[in-house]
Amino acid sequence: MLLLGLTGSIATGKSTVSQILSSPPYNLPVVDADKVARQVVEPGTTGYKKIVEAFGPSTPDLLVEATPENGGEHGHNGKGRPLNRPALGRRVFGEGLESDRKTLNKIVHPAVRREMYRQMIMAYFRGSWAVVLDVPLLFESGWEPMCGTIMVVAVRDPKVQMQRLRARDDHLTEEDARNRVASQWDIRDKADKCLARGEKAGVVVWNDGGKEELKQEVDRVMAVVRKGSPPWWGWALLLCPPLAALAGTWSYVRMWWIKRQWEKQKTMEKAKL
Repeated sequence: MLLLGLTGSIATGKSTVSQILSSPPYNLPVVDADKVARQVVEPGTTGYKKIVEAFGPSTPDLLVEATPENGGEHGHNGKGRPLNRPALGRRVFGEGLESDRKTLNKIVHPAVRREMYRQMIMAYFRGSWAVVLDVPLLFESGWEPMCGTIMVVAVRDPKVQMQRLRARDDHLTEEDARNRVASQWDIRDKADKCLARGEKAGVVVWNDGGKEELKQEVDRVMAVVRKGSPPWWGWALLLCPPLAALAGTWSYVRMWWIKRQWEKQKTMEKAKL
């Protein structure tokens, strides 16, 4: 089974591409890292209990206020009130110490990875030829070597990204929008790193046009992805788990090596400047 990593940047259209891939004619299962991150801290989960235990005593508004609409003191399912995410964000990232951020990451990150692995395994046993790993910070979070192919949704023109962001979030000033874009890794650089993996291991969906043009671009790119992972190979991996394990290990080592070589090249280029 192919692990197809999907990433992009703010307002480049990654979520739209994810929807296209999960719909006919592709119908691919999508493991959405953002959704998983919310699921693993829902009331009743181990992650939720650990967060309440770690931050509850020092954060009075850690849980949303109890109201009849949200189920009162014990929540709708009797497992507790949901987390007050803005309050947790202020506590950990605004006024908190570095140790607080590390504590939160130690709770959330392992839980997210376990759930993503579980969903990937379920997709494998259902016979899917590929599963989409929708991870906004795929390169930054260490998922890159896991993916047989990475798909970056990018725009060539920075102005297009700014226009879309301000149209989506109309409360942002031009400076706010510029700062949000600047706070992330430049999407053109992400595209370059993706393409450095090779034709079948790294593909870029250029999304400077409208929705119909985007669908055509996805079709073009998926034809390349399909060519690199034919149906017979997917069935062979499903029917022979040892072969799947060997192929996965080889892919991981190969992608790790390519990643290291790319980083080494960039370091040398910076040293020459």
